[in-house]
Amino acid sequence: MISRLLKSSPDLPLHLAVSATTRRPRPGERDGVDYHFWTKEQFDKERAAGGFLEWAEVYGNFYGTLKREVNQYREKGLGVILEIDTQGAAEVKRQYPEVVRVLLRTPSDADFGKRLIDRGTEDQEALERRIKGVERELAGAVDYEHTIINDNLDKAVAEFRAIIEGLFARGK
Repeated sequence: MISRLLKSSPDLPLHLAVSATTRRPRPGERDGVDYHFWTKEQFDKERAAGGFLEWAEVYGNFYGTLKREVNQYREKGLGVILEIDTQGAAEVKRQYPEVVRVLLRTPSDADFGKRLIDRGTEDQEALERRIKGVERELAGAVDYEHTIINDNLDKAVAEFRAIIEGLFARGK
């Protein structure tokens, strides 16, 4: 959804931060584009150097938002989009209270499970872990500023664009 927003909105001054992860790439994913695919040693070194805005262990892998993927773009006046879980969003909000959080979610937990299954990238154990994690994610998102139900991609993209345009209009 976010990639579609960015492709359809070249007029919006936005940057999608590329997260670092220790998980293996899925088919079609590209290093430095979809994620920075790192070893655990690389991740630990960056973490020790204070290079992450936020990081967490999720489903046995590490994920994190690099400060350099955020700060240099904010300094240029660009809006920065982070694709992170609610735990990471809470940490970012603690550091940057002006941040606006948008929860992108499926219409139901069942839809989430179906989308994971249809994607075909998770084994049964990972599917069960991720589906159980939905409750924790939603519980952590109760104080988000916006929620978009992604039941219609065009509608969801339009809603997200309207939120972003509103933020730029207010100078956020």
